[in-house]
Amino acid sequence: MSGNNYKSICFVAMPYGKKTDLATGTEIDFDKIYELAIKPAIEEEGLEPLRGDEELTGGIIHTTMFARLLLSEYVVADLTLSNPNVFYELGIRHAVKPFTTVPIYAKIHPLPFDVDMVRAIGYNLKTNVLSKGAVLSKEAAENLKSELMKRIQQAINGPQANDSPLFELIPKFPAIKLPYEVTYSFRERVSHDKEFHERLDRAKLKPSNQERCMALLEIQEDLVDLKGIQASILLDLMLSFRSVEAWNEMTDLCEAFPDYLKNNIFVRQQWAFSLNRRNKPGDRDKAVSLLTEVMKEYGPDPETLGILGRIHKDRYREAKEKGSIIALAALDESISTYVEGFNSDPRDYYPGINAITLLIEKGDKEALKKAEQLAPLVSFAVARRGGVSSNNYWDLATVLELNCISSDWVSAVNVLPKVLDKAKESWMLKSTLDNLTILKQARICQGHNIEKLQEIIKEFEKCRCDL
Repeated sequence: MSGNNYKSICFVAMPYGKKTDLATGTEIDFDKIYELAIKPAIEEEGLEPLRGDEELTGGIIHTTMFARLLLSEYVVADLTLSNPNVFYELGIRHAVKPFTTVPIYAKIHPLPFDVDMVRAIGYNLKTNVLSKGAVLSKEAAENLKSELMKRIQQAINGPQANDSPLFELIPKFPAIKLPYEVTYSFRERVSHDKEFHERLDRAKLKPSNQERCMALLEIQEDLVDLKGIQASILLDLMLSFRSVEAWNEMTDLCEAFPDYLKNNIFVRQQWAFSLNRRNKPGDRDKAVSLLTEVMKEYGPDPETLGILGRIHKDRYREAKEKGSIIALAALDESISTYVEGFNSDPRDYYPGINAITLLIEKGDKEALKKAEQLAPLVSFAVARRGGVSSNNYWDLATVLELNCISSDWVSAVNVLPKVLDKAKESWMLKSTLDNLTILKQARICQGHNIEKLQEIIKEFEKCRCDL
C-alpha cells in the first residue's frame, strides 16, 4: 500500500470537447487545455485530477456531481464560456467551501460582473482568424500550468485564505456542516478505499491497544505526505486512533492535517477530544480554545458543548482527588456547560445525561431538583432515538444510566447485555463507566444501597478488559 493510492481529489468543472464561445464565435478545444495544462498541474502537485461527468441534462447536476462539489478537497473551475453548468457548480462550491477552489478563464473577454471579484487565473489563447479556432500555445500552457500549481500549493500548504466571495464578504457566513457519518456514506468510493479500510480493520484486531496503535502508525507512515491525501482517508485514520485510545497519536495526526481539514468542525471537535484525553501540559487549554472558536463561528451545539463539559468534568475530578478548593467551581462549570449543550438542541440527550449525573454528584437540594426536572426530558430525547429498541451503543448506554439513576434495576439488568454487546471500542465503555462510578460515589454519600449498581459496574469493567 502506498500513499499515492489515496491522493486528494481535485475536481475539475469545465466544458468538454470543442465548444464555441457565443460572444466571439471562437471555437475552443477544452480537452486540449485540460490535457496540456490543468491535468499536469494537478498531478505534479500530488493530487488526483477528476473531471466532471457528462451526465448533465436540463441543467440538473447528477447526484455524484453534488458529492464531488461538497466533498472534493480541491476544485478547479474553468469559467471561459460563462457555461451555466460550470457557474452552477461554482456557486454550490462557494456556498459550502470557504477555500481550496481555483477559478480559471481564457482571456478572450472579461469575466461576467457577478464573478469578477473572484481571484481567477487568466490564460491566453492563440486565435486563427480564418478558422476562428483558438488554441493553447506551448508557452501559454506552461504559464497556465505554473500559475495553477502556485495556487494549488497555496491551498495545500496554507495558511488558508478564503477564495469564496460569500465567506470573504459576509462575516460569519454559515458553512454547511456535514456530519462525518453523512460524508462517510455519501462520498464517492475510490478503488483503493476498500483495501485501506481492510488494513485498518486488521490493525484493530491486534491483541492489545499498544499493538493496534503500532499497526496504525505503520499505515500512517505509508501515507507519506499527509497534505496530499484524501480527507476521507485521514478522517478514518484519526477515528481508528481514537478507537484504540491512542490519544497522543490522534492528537499528532490532527496537528499534521492540511489547513483546510484542520478547519473542519468535526476535526476540531475530535482534536479537542483527544487533547483532553491525552492531557499533557497545555492540552486542555488548547482544547478549550479550539471549541471556543468553533462556537464563535457556528454557535453552540450539543457536540461541542458536550466535549467542553467533559473537559470541565475531568478538571473537577482531578481537583477533587487533590482536595483542591477549585473543585466545586469546576463542577459547576461542567454542569452549566452540559445544560447549555442540552438546551441548544434538546433532541440530543448526550449533554443532558451528563448534566444529570453531575447534578446528582453535587447533591444539594437545588441540584437534585434540577436533575429531577431534566430526567424526563432526557428520557424523551433518547426514546425518540429508539430507546431500548435502538442498536446504537450511546442510545442504549443512556437508557441504562437513566435506569440506574432512577434505581429501576429490573430495566437496567434487562438492557445491560445489549449495551455491552454494542460496545465496540473500550473508550466508549470507559465513558459510561465513568458516569456510573460518579453515580456510585454520590449514592454512597447519600446513604443509598449500591449493590445492584456495583454489579453493573463490574460487568462493564470485565467487558472493557475483554476489548
